[in-house]
Amino acid sequence: MRFGILGPLEVTGGDADAGTDGGQMASYAPQAAKLRVVLGTLLVRANEVVSSESLIDELWPEAPPRTATTTLQVYVSHLRKTLRSADPANGRESLVTRRPGYLLRVGPDALDTTAFEDLSRRGHQALRAADFGAAADLQRRALALWRGPVLSDTPHGPLLDGAAVRLGEARATALDERIRAELHLGLHRELVAELQELVAEHRMHEEFHSHLMVALYRCGRQAEALRVFAMLRRTLVEELGIEPGPASRQLQRRILEGDPALSTAGAGTRTAARSAVVAGTVTAVAPADGAEGWSPSLGALPPADPRFTGRTAELTELEQLLRTAPAGGCVAVTGLPGTGKSALAVETAHRVADAFPDGQVFLDLRCGSGPAPTGSEVLDRLGHAPLTGRRVLLVLDHVTSETQVRPLLPLAPGSALLLTAGRVPAGLPGLRPMVLGPWRPEESHRLAGLFTERGLPAPGSGVVEEIAGLCGGLPLAVRAAAAQLVARPHWTPATLAERLRDEGGRLDALRAGDLDVRARLLEAYAAAPEAQRRAFRLLSLLPPGRFGPRQAAAALDLAEPRAAAALDALADERLLAVDRDGCHLPELLRLLAVERLALEEPPEVRRATAERVGRAYAAAAAQPGRPADAGARGLVRLARTAYEAGLWALAVRLTDATFGWVEEDAEAAYTLALDAAVRCADRSAQARMERSLGDLAWQYRRADRAHELYAGALAHAREAGDEEETARALVGLAELRLDAGAAAEAAALLEPALAALSVPGRTRGRYEASRARALLALAQGGPEAAESARAWFGECLTLAGALRDQRLEVYARRSLRALSRTTGGGSAARRAVEIRPGLWRIQSAGLRS
Repeated sequence: MRFGILGPLEVTGGDADAGTDGGQMASYAPQAAKLRVVLGTLLVRANEVVSSESLIDELWPEAPPRTATTTLQVYVSHLRKTLRSADPANGRESLVTRRPGYLLRVGPDALDTTAFEDLSRRGHQALRAADFGAAADLQRRALALWRGPVLSDTPHGPLLDGAAVRLGEARATALDERIRAELHLGLHRELVAELQELVAEHRMHEEFHSHLMVALYRCGRQAEALRVFAMLRRTLVEELGIEPGPASRQLQRRILEGDPALSTAGAGTRTAARSAVVAGTVTAVAPADGAEGWSPSLGALPPADPRFTGRTAELTELEQLLRTAPAGGCVAVTGLPGTGKSALAVETAHRVADAFPDGQVFLDLRCGSGPAPTGSEVLDRLGHAPLTGRRVLLVLDHVTSETQVRPLLPLAPGSALLLTAGRVPAGLPGLRPMVLGPWRPEESHRLAGLFTERGLPAPGSGVVEEIAGLCGGLPLAVRAAAAQLVARPHWTPATLAERLRDEGGRLDALRAGDLDVRARLLEAYAAAPEAQRRAFRLLSLLPPGRFGPRQAAAALDLAEPRAAAALDALADERLLAVDRDGCHLPELLRLLAVERLALEEPPEVRRATAERVGRAYAAAAAQPGRPADAGARGLVRLARTAYEAGLWALAVRLTDATFGWVEEDAEAAYTLALDAAVRCADRSAQARMERSLGDLAWQYRRADRAHELYAGALAHAREAGDEEETARALVGLAELRLDAGAAAEAAALLEPALAALSVPGRTRGRYEASRARALLALAQGGPEAAESARAWFGECLTLAGALRDQRLEVYARRSLRALSRTTGGGSAARRAVEIRPGLWRIQSAGLRS
């Protein structure tokens, strides 16, 4: 079974040897447009989980129907049948359900985009190695795989639009490099007609125009070559108000001067070929013809971004570092991926322009799929710049190693070097680093400009702050979120915030055109050594928030000292944030780690890691007081992870550690743990969960449901022979009777409960029974009621101290103070009674509410 998306959607199956010995291949592409949308979307993200939300957005970009989820499931079922028809042995199993959506398994040779990208990558490497014949051949083969626009017979939503743009850019790059190689091979006459067609289609593509200028010049058509430049300039000036770039202008000058180095293509130098592709973006250097002897021009500083937002403190600090840098000083901006290092460097460079009167030089060292440029290659590129004896600011973007920078030092007095890198380049003399983190929370209100400048209604500051928080404070992510609102006019900022709350689909929602947060984070992930990548994946099983070497040791299955070293290595790769309070995976990096864990680690590894982490946190949380190491939400998350891994007893144990602390989604947490207790046949645990659910039902005034749960807890506790849990179930039933005004029945239930809970080690249960007994005293009234209640609340205070539970201790003190203010001591004198921490019973004329 093979797939094609570089043109109309293709699905073929049949004889595996088809095409080589006459075997028969049949087409199985879905006829229904909606099915093509689903399959196309899964193919552009082959071997990755695509969330249901993303698929729904792709199917119905404007307004999904209420039955969208069910309809998607029907489409997936139809697709599985189609895939089974194409490949009866493996087709159906290739499309798997994986939270929060679906994953399509595709072999390395089964998708045309994979073949295209592999051939193009090899062609790029051949061009760097000055093997022009191989480069041209490989890029020709890559381009031959295209049958038309990406998924030309399939409706496009936001995800397919983005993929079409990305693949279209990759095709343009392959075409550019094929032409560049063929110019080196002396095929200028053969290229003229094709290039004329290309510049007519791509009227603002400077590289194609430059290639045509060189080809015409070599054919002896100098005047036509100059007319091509004039046509390009007119288009750019009239439509964009800008002049052609420095590379195009320099080529025009050389044609005007009749530069003989442009006239022939012979065997060019290796250095020229390499320098032609060192830079990765047009804003750096972009020599267009690749001919030997053509000294590539350095890129001008990119224009200032009018949308640059925030970073006030960082701008001030970085400007000060550059203005006060010692002679030939070097300043580095490093930090997490997506934090806007390049944008900050460019903005600062514009602000300090007056300090460098001889100009600024910008060089982007991104290398695409090829190897990073070496220090000698960078030096060769800069060898053409007039830096000697001048006061120049040199900006190097995307530095990956200090070896790329060291040959440039020391700079001339009055000059300075500003570089951006993922990690601090160690060993550079006089380096002054700045580590860039996410936007600070207090800057969130400034982000409204990213929305309003696009013609969107200004959201409330609370929505902006929530969006910024869900984006992890990363500038790239916030810009992608704003772009999503532009792409979906029917969305409001509140809609966007709701989509971003879904962790499983958040990275999908932060993808708009060429703004792809996942892709940017994946670059940093892919650049790290495998040992760090694996540690990064396993740490995703820790609860969100801060952790230290002890928790990391459980996840990584290492001793604490080795775990600490692993954390340092991850921090060096900027895959982990570290401060005085500990370590944490930044939110969007954490979500990426969760994805990579599901894709790259086998189930048995995920299960074993979840078990180690869960046991470590459960042991820490068993200590008296508030749960240690993670809050209640973290323990609930771990319990859910343990449940999903089939670790029933561990799920129960983790949920036990949250008792009294869970508020949000408490009912769901206890219900899940109740099911886990049933699955592992733990009657005591079943009783605990039923009693906890009974407490919740009672608090929400669902008395019948509470009675049912307390009765079930009592039965299961007695079945297990669990005296403590039997007593606590009796306390719950007693409170129900007390709430109904049946004080005598409540007293009868509390008496055996108090006796059973007097045994040492049952402190929490004794606290609840004492609290209920104090409330009973107040309800019974009489001259001794206040003193009796005071005695029981006093015992609550002592027990809360033993539990080291500040919340229960505060409740007991508050109840005692309320008793001291009571004059008559009877229930009539007390119109409101706090029956549990933060929960009050209002009494009036014998009525309770």
